[in-house]
Amino acid sequence: MPEAAETPAGQLTRRIPMRVRVDLELCQGHTMCAMTAPQVFLLSEEDGRAHVPEPEVPEDLEAAVVKAAGRCPERAVVVD
Repeated sequence: MPEAAETPAGQLTRRIPMRVRVDLELCQGHTMCAMTAPQVFLLSEEDGRAHVPEPEVPEDLEAAVVKAAGRCPERAVVVD
């Protein structure tokens, strides 16, 4: 569940969770994402391509997911 935060004006806002997915049309199975954020990315035993079983990223893993997206040579990791 997203956390609530108070703005300077005293209003409550909700943090929008980061979401991630792998574009399987682009993924070539280089495994850089899974090496960078193994808690988020799993590799297929069939073809070695990555997938994300839970697209909503826990806040403590967001930095690792952004790093994983940057390390993907095919730019197949999509962060929203």
